[in-house]
Amino acid sequence: MRKRTTTLFDAVNVGFMLLFMLSVLYPFYNLLVTSFSLPNDILTQQLQLWPKHFTLDSYRIVFSNDDVARGYVNTLIRTVFGTALSIVVTMCAAYALSQRGMPLRGAITVYFLFTMFFSGGLIPTYLWIRDLGLVNSRLSLILPGVLGVFNLVVMRNYIQGSIDKSLEESAAMDGAGPIRILAQIIAPLCKPVLATIALWTMVAHWNAWFDAMIYINDPDKQVLQMLLRKIMFNYDDGAIGTAKALLGLQVNAVNPNTLKAAFIFVTIGPIVLVYPFLQRYFVKGIMIGALKG
Repeated sequence: MRKRTTTLFDAVNVGFMLLFMLSVLYPFYNLLVTSFSLPNDILTQQLQLWPKHFTLDSYRIVFSNDDVARGYVNTLIRTVFGTALSIVVTMCAAYALSQRGMPLRGAITVYFLFTMFFSGGLIPTYLWIRDLGLVNSRLSLILPGVLGVFNLVVMRNYIQGSIDKSLEESAAMDGAGPIRILAQIIAPLCKPVLATIALWTMVAHWNAWFDAMIYINDPDKQVLQMLLRKIMFNYDDGAIGTAKALLGLQVNAVNPNTLKAAFIFVTIGPIVLVYPFLQRYFVKGIMIGALKG
């Protein structure tokens, strides 16, 4: 009887998760279909499993915009350098705080945790960035968030709970210093949590737009998400008509809805492709880093 109940529960659980997965994936799929459709095909608001008339005109308009290439470059620079710097700083801070003999370890930890719940606010932060001369600099998008306290806590707990202290002691007896121990022993053993934190940081940098709106005035340094915001709110029929004329497209080739759908997929595509490479580390890294220590 118990086995039958367990089987029924598993079947219901699997069915519920499949329905939940479909409810999450279908809006993205519908958006993808919209991006490849002609405007007249999406006006009916009917359920569509594939485009009635396949077209790439919306993507042609998106990639004809020179700002897209610049936005990609700026976003890649921010994401790559921001993630790398954040990993290095977080790793160093977490390793230091994982040493139980570190002076004022508890006070420093509380100091970091305090910033998770209280901040100076938008205006003091802007004044701080301005006084440092970082307005209109890409560093204004990287340095303020270089150390995430939640990431720091997760990595510190991982080091304390998953790495045998005897490894550090053996390396120290052989003459290795703290930097060498961190680089050659601790870091390789922290691959799961490093991949997890790298994924979080990459997604945060890739999706960020508010700080770019505040600190960046130079169009040549604007990130892709700011361009997406501009397309979503300000790309009117006149701008679309100009792009159609330049590309020699038909009058009814695209409309704002198909164009926005295409641009959304151009924007989210690269970061989505990163997930399969880091997925195998994600569950292990977050579970051990959050529960141990």
